[in-house]
Amino acid sequence: MRAAVLHPDLSLTCEDRSVPSPAAGDVLIRVAAVGVCGSDTHYLRHGRIGDHVVMGPIVLGHEASGTIVAVGEGVPSGRIGERVSIEPQRPDPDSAETLRGEYNLCPAMRFYGTPPVDGALAEYVTIGAAFAHAIPDTVSDEAAALFEPLSVGIASVRKAGIGLGGSVLIAGAGPIGLLCAQVASAAGATRVVVTDLDAGRREAALRFGATAAPDAGEDPGAGFDAFIDASGAPAAIRSGLGAVRAGGRVVLVGMGADAVEMPVPLIQNRELILTGVFRYANTWPAAIALAASGRIRLDDMVTARFGLAETEAALNADRIPGTIKAVVVPGAATEHEEDA
Repeated sequence: MRAAVLHPDLSLTCEDRSVPSPAAGDVLIRVAAVGVCGSDTHYLRHGRIGDHVVMGPIVLGHEASGTIVAVGEGVPSGRIGERVSIEPQRPDPDSAETLRGEYNLCPAMRFYGTPPVDGALAEYVTIGAAFAHAIPDTVSDEAAALFEPLSVGIASVRKAGIGLGGSVLIAGAGPIGLLCAQVASAAGATRVVVTDLDAGRREAALRFGATAAPDAGEDPGAGFDAFIDASGAPAAIRSGLGAVRAGGRVVLVGMGADAVEMPVPLIQNRELILTGVFRYANTWPAAIALAASGRIRLDDMVTARFGLAETEAALNADRIPGTIKAVVVPGAATEHEEDA
């Protein structure tokens, strides 16, 4: 099979590799689509994210879908031919975190595309059968690949506690911010304000669930039930904290500065609930239901498509004005295309 491989010198090549064999409990999946995440781009440009460093050749990519073509021991053969969305996690099934249902926090997690674990920018991958989620025919391969970032949005909105008639301020109108806006709207929020410095992204926010999208330098209003930071910008976090009502919730999901100065008296006096989001757990059933119902518009977020040999261009597509989400289609035989 072919795979896009990132090397420690930050070069990226398309190489021949052996098709992996599914171990007991695993399935082998022919990859149909892979979404490009900011973390993939960060590895390409910097070779590391925090303690995770590219020390040897690695296949990136963790937003993926495909078709099961073989199964390992213990997996029903009837699953062959099933279209699936891949939840790219391999937690230790016996860890305390997994046993209490918080498997995303498992310290022994092996996560697609996180050194040294290979990801999905290849023609075939394996995953535990329970993490290959069957999708309905009404959901496209590209939408199914984006269940991964959608799951981050679902986890964020759940942490924010947003419900019917609720209000939320979201900082950052990148893919995660746009998905948070859509999920919040689907959850019943009637006031969804998304801020960003980029005018094009603010326009996109209005298309994807925001009721207002002011410039990040403007006053977004006050009295929000929750604030979700999807920017990682210290200034946005400090501003958002001041916009939340007493007893409200603050959810940090954006990756940015390692440390942010916090207004401790404000947090104490308003009894704000401050938490983070690290990936997701138990989100795929909700993602499938939301996408199948049409409440979340994933296909509309795809703005460019690339073949596997064009992976480096796909990882740099964020530099193209108007890009929301680039997708790599390993089976594509044509050069990349961009949506108008």
